[in-house]
Amino acid sequence: MTHPAKRTFAHIDTWVFDLDNTLYPHHLNLWQQVDVRIRDFVASYLKVPTDEAFRIQKDYYRRYGTTMRGMMTEHGLNADDFLEYVHHIDHSPLEPNPAMGAAIERLPGRKLILTNGSRAHAGKVLERLGIGDHFEDVFDIIAAELEPKPARQTYMKFLRQHDVDPSRAAMFEDLARNLVTPHDLGMTTVLVVPDGTRNVVREDWELEGRGAAYVDHITDDLTGFLATLVAAHR
Repeated sequence: MTHPAKRTFAHIDTWVFDLDNTLYPHHLNLWQQVDVRIRDFVASYLKVPTDEAFRIQKDYYRRYGTTMRGMMTEHGLNADDFLEYVHHIDHSPLEPNPAMGAAIERLPGRKLILTNGSRAHAGKVLERLGIGDHFEDVFDIIAAELEPKPARQTYMKFLRQHDVDPSRAAMFEDLARNLVTPHDLGMTTVLVVPDGTRNVVREDWELEGRGAAYVDHITDDLTGFLATLVAAHR
């Protein structure tokens, strides 16, 4: 599955990856566990029924980038308590992916993670996948000063902190809206989508953007896509 691209990869020396639903298949629905815990946290914190908590959760997620940012802005939430609770999940559905690890390792240049999750959660995901050694660093929601993607200042802080030239970088993401700013800054963008063979738990808006001008490439097989890039760089 491909999309007519404005930008290619021949000049890329920095490879930036989102974490959840990007480095592992959508159909594992690992993030659904976090989703449920977010709903339960909101219900407890605001003392509302779970159906109302779910409505608030999704409203804040869409408007603020994360439910946590919405809760901080609207209700003065302490982020540490939230992050510790919602990321306490079972990571066992994740299995080692040596093929993807080998492809990432062979990409020429630096590899970095840019996630709205926590560093601790990212560490567990990367460990389960067996690919953590291939990444230079993880830029998480704490490094972003609790301002999530798609906020422009988060990308700018990431680029400055890691001395990344966006015109020589590629960004891999599962949410199209999180590629708007990277593309605007000059990055080559790749949207990672479900392969269509399994049920995925996503809202309709999360699956939008495949035809957007800020999406240079689309893939439903990240490992195969990376392997093709490696072969092209030989």
